[in-house]
Amino acid sequence: MNSKKKINILDYLKKKSVKRFSLFFAIAFVFLIISKLSNDYKQTIQLKVNLVDFEDEILLENDSINYINAYVEAKGFSLVPLMFNSYRGLVLNAKKDVTVKSNHFLFDVQKHKYLIEDQLGHSYKLLSVLPDTLLISFSKRASKMVPITLKQTINYAVGYDLKGELKFDKDSVKIVGSTSEVDKITHINTENLTLNNVKNNIEKNVNLDISGFENIEIFPKSISVSGEVARFTEGIVEVPVTITNQPKDVTINYFPKTVSVSYYVDLESYNAIKASNFKLECDYTDLNANQTYLVPKIVKKPASVKHVNIKQKRIDFIKL
Repeated sequence: MNSKKKINILDYLKKKSVKRFSLFFAIAFVFLIISKLSNDYKQTIQLKVNLVDFEDEILLENDSINYINAYVEAKGFSLVPLMFNSYRGLVLNAKKDVTVKSNHFLFDVQKHKYLIEDQLGHSYKLLSVLPDTLLISFSKRASKMVPITLKQTINYAVGYDLKGELKFDKDSVKIVGSTSEVDKITHINTENLTLNNVKNNIEKNVNLDISGFENIEIFPKSISVSGEVARFTEGIVEVPVTITNQPKDVTINYFPKTVSVSYYVDLESYNAIKASNFKLECDYTDLNANQTYLVPKIVKKPASVKHVNIKQKRIDFIKL
C-alpha cells in the first residue's frame, strides 16, 4: 500500500517538473525571439509604385515592372510584416513627383530618395535604391466634355410645385474612351429620377447612365440635383389683346379686347403678380384664307409663373 502511494507521488512530481520545464522553455524561446528581432538586419524590399492624381484620359501600362528595389537596414520587428507581404507601396503624385514625357512618366529615384525615406518611416534606414530612374509607360485615350440631360418622373403633392428650375452641381461631364465611341456621344442622360408626392425641397444624387456605350468611362459618375419646392396657388388676370403685323391697308374690329389668363404661382410671389406683367398677342400673318378669328399667344410672363392658360382660345374679328 505504501509503495503505491510513493509511486503516485513520484508520478505527480514528474508531471509537475515537465510542466515547469515546458513553461521555462517557452519563456526562454520568447526571449530568444525578442532578442533576435531586436537585432539590426539588412534586406532588400520591393516598393510597388502607385501613381495618383493623373488625368482621366491616361491608361497606365506595364504595371508589373513598376517596382523599386530598396536596400534597407532595420530591426527585425520592422521586417516581420514582409514575411506576409512581399512588397510595400510607394505613392507618387503625377503632378508633383514625376516628369511627363510623350508616352511615359519619369521618376528620378535617386533625386527623390527623401520621398522614399518619408514613406518607409523612421524604422528603416535607406542604404541604396535601384533603378536610378523608373519609367512608367501610359497610353492616352480620347476625351471630351458633354452636357447632361436629366431624366425625371417627379409628381408633386397637391398644392405644391417646383419653384424655379432644378439645378445641377455640374452641367457637363468628361467622357473617356476610344475616339470612335467618344465622337458619337453628344450628351449623357442620367438614370431616371423618380419621386412621388413631393412636398419638401429636392436634394438627390443621381447616377449617370452610360449603359448604352461600350468601353466608355465617365467622370464624375453621378451629379447632385436640387430644387426648391413650395406651396402654389392659382391666379387669374385680365390681359389686353394686341394685334401684330396687321397690314396698314387693313382695318379690323376684334373682340374680346381682353382675355382671362390663369396662372400657377408660389404663394410668396402671388401678391406681386399684375396684369401688366403679361403680354398677349395675335399675329395677323398666321391667318389662313377665309379664317375669321385670330389665335392669342402669351409672349411675356413673370419668371415665377408657370402653367399659364388662356381662357379665350380665339379672338373673333371683322374687316371694316
